Amino acid sequence: MPELIAYFNGNFVPDSQCLIHATDRGFRVGDVVYDLQRTFDGNVFRLREHLERFMRSLSYARLDPGLSLDELESLTQEVIKRNAHLRQPGGDFTITQFVTRGRARHVLDPVPPTVCILPQHIDFSQYSSFYRTGVHVVIAKTRSYHTASLDPKVKHYSRMNFVLANLEATDVDPDAYPVLLDMDGNVAEHIAGNVFIVSNGVLKTPGDRSVLQGDTRKAILQIAAQLEIPTSEEDIQPYDVYTADEVFLTNTTYCILPAGLVDNRSIGDEVPGPVTRKIQAAWSEMVGIDFVDQALYYSPPA
Repeated sequence: MPELIAYFNGNFVPDSQCLIHATDRGFRVGDVVYDLQRTFDGNVFRLREHLERFMRSLSYARLDPGLSLDELESLTQEVIKRNAHLRQPGGDFTITQFVTRGRARHVLDPVPPTVCILPQHIDFSQYSSFYRTGVHVVIAKTRSYHTASLDPKVKHYSRMNFVLANLEATDVDPDAYPVLLDMDGNVAEHIAGNVFIVSNGVLKTPGDRSVLQGDTRKAILQIAAQLEIPTSEEDIQPYDVYTADEVFLTNTTYCILPAGLVDNRSIGDEVPGPVTRKIQAAWSEMVGIDFVDQALYYSPPA
């Protein structure tokens, strides 16, 4: 398969040439900020909103990419354009922007940052079957970052706690997805996005004080308002998840993924539940493609 073309430190290159030096601070100490989008039928979705969040993360980390918001947007569109002919039939891409502080010995060393815009084919087979069966969610003992340490609103690659939570989940079920609690014992997020539950017809999600301000999360709350589904942003305890009528996870790539089990406890009467299905249908209408059917096309044989 031909290589995809990425943007790396001022040049468009085959993705195999996006090589990070061993002394780069992004590799050595996780001094790196990123964001990620996906395409639907080849068209990138809500790029500007994602890049605005990216710029906020960069500002928080005091990382200067040497590029403006408009320049990042233009370069990302160019990466998509250069790879359009490589899109697989019925497939789509994710696009990741990341910036590291470069090959600096000290945090204030005046060295160029490492800047990359990386496209990748979406591997739908990793999660497609869960649209039918629901994913098994495991609430990990490992906690999310405290806002006094590293604000979860920042999208970064310093993710050892996510790795440990993932290992915990796979100890229970090799296919399970972990959800992390905050330091107060409330549901924070899963390792790739946000968490929603439905209880007595109300769509609930943790408030954005100590979670990633997911763009998918934001869009789903807007969809719920359009569908006149009551919503609440509030503290959610594990008890609330165990006793919910529906649970689903959200992120940029798989959008809305229902949960069938939480800590080996069955959730609801059917998976996906009726509210989840309504939101999935509205999402498909919004992006112009049935994202569930698209993924199921790539589902491994039963």
